[in-house]
Amino acid sequence: MVTSGAPQSNHARLTAAAGARLGLDVVLVLAGRRPDPGHLTGNLALDALLGASIVWTDDGDEAALERRVAEVAADLDDAGRRPAVIPFGGSTTLTTDAYLEVSREILSQGVDPDHVVVAVGSGATMAGLVRGFGAKHVLGVHCGAVADPHHTVRALFPDHDPAPASLRIRMDQVGAGYGRVTPDVFAALTLAARTEGIVFDPVYTGRALAGLLAEVNDGSIDPQSTVVLMHTGGLPGLFGSAEFLSELHNVG
Repeated sequence: MVTSGAPQSNHARLTAAAGARLGLDVVLVLAGRRPDPGHLTGNLALDALLGASIVWTDDGDEAALERRVAEVAADLDDAGRRPAVIPFGGSTTLTTDAYLEVSREILSQGVDPDHVVVAVGSGATMAGLVRGFGAKHVLGVHCGAVADPHHTVRALFPDHDPAPASLRIRMDQVGAGYGRVTPDVFAALTLAARTEGIVFDPVYTGRALAGLLAEVNDGSIDPQSTVVLMHTGGLPGLFGSAEFLSELHNVG
């Protein structure tokens, strides 16, 4: 299996885990430069533990990542292997079905949310939730993983269930860029940990929480409404962010 993502990609790490469980070789094509020896942290450390091979693009843009994936797959094919390429982030029209099922499960438990808040990375999670709950009820929080989250999410709707005319995506939580820790995200992580004992990661779920707090603070979400915040995992990334860990040392 060949797939791609950012250095701390949760999807890449889970693909490595699935491959290990199934006895399949996994090649992860990751954006950026290979870290110095001894600096495998967070998901990268788990990728290595799980036995995945890692190929670096040296360039962080989406086009470079796609080209390198195609090159890796072609090389494997030439070597007599049978590569199966899984798209960036694992997002396809088919995988949106997973969170369509999540929406049905939530409703089956007697929860009818006014708002469902979710991080937007490669887009399939939000697309599936919109398919289940409707566009007006789902708020996506852009994490900076793709250039145009509106286009990315809309492109993932299947032909039999076309994308709505507009999506609710909050764009103000990216800060200096994907993977960078903003003051709002750090404050959100600290608040959740110290009031609820729940840990979020600084790249995805932390941004979703920061976006929810911003929506409440600016009056876009009524504090009395029913809100579901999707915690999509990603905890190993917390230990892959030197910026976050450095900030943590400054907190009493």
